[in-house]
Amino acid sequence: MSKFRVGLSAAFTRADRKPTFPSCDWSTLENDADIELVKMAPGNTLTPELVEGYDALVLMGEKVTADTFRDDGRLKLFARMGVGFDRIDVPACTENDVALTITPDGVRRPMASSVVLFILALAHRLLEKDRVTRTGPLGWPARLDFFGTGLTGRTLSIIGLGNIGQEVVRLIRAFDMRIIAHDPYLDPKVAEELGVTLVDLDTAFREADFLSFNCPLNEETQGIGSAEGFAKMKPTAYIVNTARGPVVDQKALYAALVEGRLAGAAIDVFDPEPSPFDDPILKLSNVIVAPHAIGFSDQMFQTMGEVNTRAILAVKSGQAPDNLVNPEVVNRAGFQKKLGR
Repeated sequence: MSKFRVGLSAAFTRADRKPTFPSCDWSTLENDADIELVKMAPGNTLTPELVEGYDALVLMGEKVTADTFRDDGRLKLFARMGVGFDRIDVPACTENDVALTITPDGVRRPMASSVVLFILALAHRLLEKDRVTRTGPLGWPARLDFFGTGLTGRTLSIIGLGNIGQEVVRLIRAFDMRIIAHDPYLDPKVAEELGVTLVDLDTAFREADFLSFNCPLNEETQGIGSAEGFAKMKPTAYIVNTARGPVVDQKALYAALVEGRLAGAAIDVFDPEPSPFDDPILKLSNVIVAPHAIGFSDQMFQTMGEVNTRAILAVKSGQAPDNLVNPEVVNRAGFQKKLGR
């Protein structure tokens, strides 16, 4: 009987052969005599040749399309690091009897704390004060030009009150902010328990002092941060985007910032990525940027590794894994057969 073959994304190994994420521990899989752990060949888009011969694949940002699959009856699981799956054709996974899992436990706290970090940095105008300080004694008088924004009683508006958005609410509570959210798919009882007022999209823009995008990228949310929405906002308001770049119309955001219709922004995600060096939004002094890595931490990748290890071991033992994006795959005869049932 052949071993259960698990492929790790090529992104887990740097060019110098050192691990990209040292806290991501695969020793449980490595020490399992029935598992063969293999480094995958690099490829931005997965082809049949790249996925053939594996039972499970641990993915970073690889793209999965309908053309990825070859019916060798072996591939059972894509275990995605993180929670975004906009680059993965979920219906194609289901149609080919392959489960797709994500790692919400790994990103919940790191990403929520990153949102809070951005809000605090914007509110206190941290980067401007850092720059003033570095100019020496002659620059210090300019500190009077950079008064911050107090958070007590101010409105935090959240677009997408899911796993991360709810954690943001829990963490930000200490600052006595008013919290509203737009999420048409959320059970109102969840919002009520969190002390969050659910509002329509227009209100979410209009009443925000800080507007945080925490929604997944899909057809409904692409461009939800639009010129029309920004036009409704207070000129003293700030934007935070840690979701996905295309959720926000970046050109519209740039225009609003340059024209003084918004006070500032903090951006971890761009469209496209990586952002080009001459992207004009990178030149703005009232914008904080990060390279889609603001939440990266030892604990994030340690937890994501643990979650994906559990998913792999579940499938290996013939069980459906947790954190399924496509739970409908479980009852398909083809997937049941792959599980050995």
